[in-house]
Amino acid sequence: MLVAEKQIEVRYAETDQMGVVYHANYLVWFELGRTQLIKDLGFEYAEMEKQGVLSPVVDLQISYKKSLKYGQIATVKTSVKSLGPIKVVYSYEVFNDQGELCSIGESTHVIVSKEDFKPLKFKKKFPEWYAAYEKAMK
Repeated sequence: MLVAEKQIEVRYAETDQMGVVYHANYLVWFELGRTQLIKDLGFEYAEMEKQGVLSPVVDLQISYKKSLKYGQIATVKTSVKSLGPIKVVYSYEVFNDQGELCSIGESTHVIVSKEDFKPLKFKKKFPEWYAAYEKAMK
């Protein structure tokens, strides 16, 4: 299984009054991880948009295990958990610089027409991308 890794230095602006990373920032990091995975597979999300296709999030789950603080390095590990004709589920793990698991999550995406937001079949619209995802899951 292909696992993409993206390192992120925790910035002061990402922390809350308690000095830990504000919970919503993990969602931004998931997006960075997903984008890295797509790049590692040889594709660009921007190319999808140029073709009039978007990939909105339709479900998101996250569980927090350990706090991250300003100055630490977060490593986001991203993989394709499942793939279907219409949706893709990505899996995320966020580790601190000591290798401790800080957060886990999943996001479910579909692809839709930018024009009318009607769902599209991923395999039909982007067969090479779909095949790369199938291979990445093995």
